[in-house]
Amino acid sequence: MSSERQKVIVRTSVIGIVANVILAAFKAFVGLAGNSLAITLDAVNNLSDALSSIVTIIGARLAGKAPDRKHPLGHGRIEYMSQLIVAAIVLYAGVTAFVESFKKILNPETPEYSKLTLIVLVSAIVVKLVLGTYVKKKGQEVNSGSLVASGSDAFFDAVLSLSVLIAAIVFLTTGVNLEHYLGLLISFEIVKSGIEMISDAVNEMLGMRVESSITKGVRATIEKDDDVYGAYDLILHNYGPEKYMGSVHVEVDEAMTAQQIDKVTRRIQEAVYRENHVVITTVGIYSKNCAGSKAQEIRESITKRVTDYDGVLQLHGFYFDENTKDIRFDIILDFDVPDRGQLHKKITEDIQKQYPGYNIHITLDADISD
Repeated sequence: MSSERQKVIVRTSVIGIVANVILAAFKAFVGLAGNSLAITLDAVNNLSDALSSIVTIIGARLAGKAPDRKHPLGHGRIEYMSQLIVAAIVLYAGVTAFVESFKKILNPETPEYSKLTLIVLVSAIVVKLVLGTYVKKKGQEVNSGSLVASGSDAFFDAVLSLSVLIAAIVFLTTGVNLEHYLGLLISFEIVKSGIEMISDAVNEMLGMRVESSITKGVRATIEKDDDVYGAYDLILHNYGPEKYMGSVHVEVDEAMTAQQIDKVTRRIQEAVYRENHVVITTVGIYSKNCAGSKAQEIRESITKRVTDYDGVLQLHGFYFDENTKDIRFDIILDFDVPDRGQLHKKITEDIQKQYPGYNIHITLDADISD
């Protein structure tokens, strides 16, 4: 993690902490003084937001630690753990709000609203909208899931404060008290938000499909090299926000020497890191038959035959060796194919019938990156 990125995360989180603590203090005072459960729960929600920002700061600090012998790839994934803790805090706040709201429904109390109450609520809406816009923007700029989640939560808080304001106006004009039921609604939305945040954090820790913009960018960089005919089997591993490492296969002319291949792979690694900030640790090689050979005709025929099967996304790495009677290539199958092994077997048998006397080697690949 760059020091500048860490500074942005910490600075933005500190602003969030100050704003939420001030809002929580005012709301708690007004809520307790006016016997308003909805406003009091809104204050608790602001405190949980402040605590979330503290966790985000700690997570950013720990994630920025330099690699060591035990963690040679750094500590970037700690950020995903901090997201999980933030989500747990939000979920706890939601469950607590539900319990308190349910108690008030069973034993209702009449709230007391004043001009100060309305002023605090309007101020909270404005502050949360501004804060949410700022925090989310900063989170997107530095690719921080915790900040983006905090910014989105701030927008959600603004909606909650608006609903409390509406309930206050309804009570002042009609005498109808809606805030206990509003408290239940708020608690449901907070719980829902917490569950979604947990899901996002767990998905990141499990390993999600890398964004297509990243994989397409890496492939485009590799395929710009004059000696590369195509880039395939790109696999990227995430070790924290903005830290990707992976491997790729490239197709090059079959006549290239080991020295020439070495130069190509080094150029690829340097270009990808320079243009995409991705570390390519391994570059595998597919050899491409010379243009105009018999292999070209066979390749086109097999490609058409194989890609006509439902579920086949791509054929690549094709090579035809007349001397050893070998035909080898890789196929990528869709994850929706019900029996991938059976389809692989069927395609192999089909090509074997088409080219009897040849050794057919078909490698089954997965649709890992777009």
